[in-house]
Amino acid sequence: MLCVMLALAGVARVSAQRMPERGLVRKGNRQYNREHYEKSIESYTKALAADPTSFEATYNLGSSLFRAERYEKAEQTLSKIVSDTTRTDAERADAVYNLGNTQFVQKKLQEALESYRQAMRLNPDDQEAKYNYAYTKKLIQEQENQQNQQNQQNQNDQNQQNQEQQNQDQQQEGQQQEQQGGDDKQQPSEQQPQQDGGSEPQQGDEQGEPQQTPSGISPQEQQAMLDAIQQQEDKTQEKLKEKKGILIRGRKNW
Repeated sequence: MLCVMLALAGVARVSAQRMPERGLVRKGNRQYNREHYEKSIESYTKALAADPTSFEATYNLGSSLFRAERYEKAEQTLSKIVSDTTRTDAERADAVYNLGNTQFVQKKLQEALESYRQAMRLNPDDQEAKYNYAYTKKLIQEQENQQNQQNQQNQNDQNQQNQEQQNQDQQQEGQQQEQQGGDDKQQPSEQQPQQDGGSEPQQGDEQGEPQQTPSGISPQEQQAMLDAIQQQEDKTQEKLKEKKGILIRGRKNW
């Protein structure tokens, strides 16, 4: 029995010498579980130095980088292994799922949506991938709706400015015509002397040019539009409070 134990210990020692990345991956896993993410990054990096093709070390390194909030580096790391056809579909699905998470937190919503879609193709039973896909798609739709509303508001504002400018131009033109007519009236005509008692004064001569009513949106309509916009904003905030955000998965325990 003692000889068998010694023989097994020798085999384990030789295996560790031949595949040092295995021990480094396990060390990194222990550090990851203790939330020592920077230390686990060091261990996984050393494992990759020993074996650059290690799927386990690369996957777990991406997870540690994500937890350390080094999102851009995590995305670069996970992107290297999502096309590794030597791994199972389930493993590749996990990798591209985490890739989607790194893209999501960087607000690359379209890229994240495509990653979650690929994860679902590789693993149709992945409920978390389905949830993240639906959540991301909803956010994209909300952003598009908000952008459309903003574009419509900008167009309305521009139309209102154009109408106001047109009204001002018309008012200035009317004032110029009135001024020219007043200059002509100051010179009496010798052929047509004024009758006794004079002519009745025109209403416009006493009160000036009547003020034009500007066309466009009334103050009441403007207030109604502001109230509608505020109600929509309140609804949007309530929806955001109900959401839980994306679901995060970490490293795998190889």
